[in-house]
Amino acid sequence: MYELKTKETDHSVIEFIEKIQNPKKREDAYTLLNIFSKATGLNAKMWGQSIIGFGSYHYKYKSGHEGDAPLVGFSPRKSKISLYLVPCEEGSQKLLLKDLGKHTTGKACVYINKVADIKVEVLVQIIDHAIKFIRKTYPQ
Repeated sequence: MYELKTKETDHSVIEFIEKIQNPKKREDAYTLLNIFSKATGLNAKMWGQSIIGFGSYHYKYKSGHEGDAPLVGFSPRKSKISLYLVPCEEGSQKLLLKDLGKHTTGKACVYINKVADIKVEVLVQIIDHAIKFIRKTYPQ
């Protein structure tokens, strides 16, 4: 049976951020920690080795695959910063992403080089949309 590698841990978020070698990336991680904390009203937790997540939800797909994941989160990777924001209502998220600033997207991630490249107020709106979408799609 498949077992998820990315699970909530008891590791310290602050210790993880402090170990980021690039000072600018470390500063951006603290900035994002503040943004996500205020936007969600939730405490940050480490998920796996490198994801800082906020809240959690349980999902179950039609295939039977199920697990737990953070509602939203981010990871200050070496090359880019990954923002974990599940795709919400296509239209509204696409419109918000147009106004976010310099970024690229993946299936459920938004990638940025640095916080200075984006509009924080738009990121806050995207976080809010993502959480509402997850809570509607996967009610407790």
